[in-house]
Amino acid sequence: MIDGAVLGFDFGARRIGVAIGNRLTGHARPLTTIDAVDTEARWNAVNAVIDEWQPVALAVGIPLHPDGAPHAMTARCERFARQLEGRYRLRVLRVDERYSSAVVEHEGDVDAAAAAVILQQWLDGGAGDA
Repeated sequence: MIDGAVLGFDFGARRIGVAIGNRLTGHARPLTTIDAVDTEARWNAVNAVIDEWQPVALAVGIPLHPDGAPHAMTARCERFARQLEGRYRLRVLRVDERYSSAVVEHEGDVDAAAAAVILQQWLDGGAGDA
């Protein structure tokens, strides 16, 4: 069982949405969006979020086609998850993110809102590593 803060990430080629949640409240909420174009700036921003929130685990959305098959972004998201594991030595949960962006397409900060949906799926127990 994971107790404590968990950060959720919706990885994209241009932006990374970030959310915060925990099992105690069972609730995830959007936190911020990180510009992902510049690699050094991206990792500096990820470092800052992790330093501020001190999570016990991280969750990364893994995109799949509706039939469950991987697509172009699947490998990139898996790579990002492995980089998080290597850099922070935290447990990184992989969460099926099918349809997360569609659920939040009318939100103000779509990327952070999608990260909250991904993390909420994991908190609800039905979308990835437990």
